[in-house]
Amino acid sequence: MSRVKSAAAGLAALISTVILPAAASAAQCGNDGSGFSAWLSEFKREAAGNGISPSVVDQALANVSYSRATIRADRGQKSFKLSLDQFMQKRGGQVIISRGKKLRAQNARLFQSIEQRYGVPAGPLIAIWGMETGFGSFLGKEHTLSAVSTLAYDCRRSDYFTNQLYAALQLVERGDLSPAARGAAHGEIGQTQFLPVNVLKYGVDGDGNGHVDMVRSKADALASTANFLRGHGWQPGGGYQPGEVNFAAIQGWNAASVYQQAIAIIGAEIDGN
Repeated sequence: MSRVKSAAAGLAALISTVILPAAASAAQCGNDGSGFSAWLSEFKREAAGNGISPSVVDQALANVSYSRATIRADRGQKSFKLSLDQFMQKRGGQVIISRGKKLRAQNARLFQSIEQRYGVPAGPLIAIWGMETGFGSFLGKEHTLSAVSTLAYDCRRSDYFTNQLYAALQLVERGDLSPAARGAAHGEIGQTQFLPVNVLKYGVDGDGNGHVDMVRSKADALASTANFLRGHGWQPGGGYQPGEVNFAAIQGWNAASVYQQAIAIIGAEIDGN
């Protein structure tokens, strides 16, 4: 998810079920980069004390730095203020529809198996896949652990992103996130852009290789996206346009109304509805 997908308050209960109870950091947050190094040193001590292997902490955070690009992105999410028509044009809605129809046909067996398991049809999954990363063609260029660490340090949503940072460390520990990984500005991971907590909560091994690889495996990314939607109330066979039963699950994916509407429109076109 190339932006934060829902408000921190709405995910508080979810986070508490996944992350260690002591995850909230006592290290001093800041509103510029001047205190980041001191904060990082303190966080490393706290993480080790909260059950993360010291070797994992050292490995994961060895090359972390304060990301000004992340802060700029966090303060300037302007595309969500566009009209629906403007948003569709800016994000290439018709291109996503055209290419999405072809990808649906080319990957028919994969999408059929996902729908059988989770009840989510191809259309909204392909719409999200195309909207987030151009079907995996651009996953983002920011160092993932630096992005998450920067937002954990930043005072605006420090507790929320401290939990995301603990989740990222757990993904490194289990071999599902490289310390060198790059992605979107808020630390979202992979072809459909999951925040780390959501990888832990909803990530599934769609290709059966024993790992949840959101970056290199489209099967993992798409199955995980379907699992996320199912976890947010998706009902098999239900509609997903505004006012229909499954639109709320799309709202769970992204809090921006214009994004939700775009996914519903693009998905319906791809599904032939």
